[in-house]
Amino acid sequence: MSVTVRVPAKVNVQLAVGGARPDGFHDLANVFLAVGLYDEITVTPAEELSVTCSGPDAGQVPLDRTNLAARAALALAERHGLDPAVHLHITKDIPVAGGMAGGSADGAGALVACDALWGTHASREELLDICAELGSDVPFSLVGGAALGTGRGEKLTPLEVGGTFHWVFATADGGLSTPAVYREFDRLTEGVGIPEPTASEELLTALAKGDVNALAATLSNDLQPAALSLRPSLADTLAEGRAAGALAGLVSGSGPTTAFLAADAESAQTVARALRESGTCRSVRVTTGPAAGATVL
Repeated sequence: MSVTVRVPAKVNVQLAVGGARPDGFHDLANVFLAVGLYDEITVTPAEELSVTCSGPDAGQVPLDRTNLAARAALALAERHGLDPAVHLHITKDIPVAGGMAGGSADGAGALVACDALWGTHASREELLDICAELGSDVPFSLVGGAALGTGRGEKLTPLEVGGTFHWVFATADGGLSTPAVYREFDRLTEGVGIPEPTASEELLTALAKGDVNALAATLSNDLQPAALSLRPSLADTLAEGRAAGALAGLVSGSGPTTAFLAADAESAQTVARALRESGTCRSVRVTTGPAAGATVL
């Protein structure tokens, strides 16, 4: 018997970042949108906890107990007095270390899969509580759709989305460490008064109405200058996507994946083709959002 769960990637349509807190984290106003790129996590009973991975960049995924999928299985087992004796197989399709919450998706997927396999019948509140312990982006990977994340991103308020948005994602060679990007953010903003992070009312209205032009005008990412500082070549990718007709482009989360919002499906294909031909990125993916959260297949 095995259980497979599919979990989406995310793009941050707004990422407002406050100053560093005493615990080292930053307060955020993080508007998440789940998009149709997915990892699948398959959980099978085994003699002991183990992790394997296949798919693009699988070699970069840790296969020990630091993997978020393994940590999720351990956390649920501990709460319910169970032996976490399962084999976790991750089929990757979300870029690794790309700012699209691939690791967080694997943690949320493993949690839902283990809950189903073991019949622990954990409440949604318990699952979200474990997700928040695992990482700031993990709760959103569980719920999907669109949401505003506050605190360090783990406190979620669901958001209405009034339509389908077309996205193009350009992956870069190599990843960017999220902690390194935040350290660079702190360096770049040292001595600068940083306002309390708040969600843009114009952006939330654009999402609710499904207004692609208004959304394009309000996309923002406070981590983008830090990501560009660490990876200047991303500026070339952003310029190519915009020149090809994207309504807007930004670094996704902490990067280095760049995200382009297109007017419609045809425009998305045009932008994707130009990016592939530009030589400024490693690969290009076209998809839509919003997408459902962690789902048992």
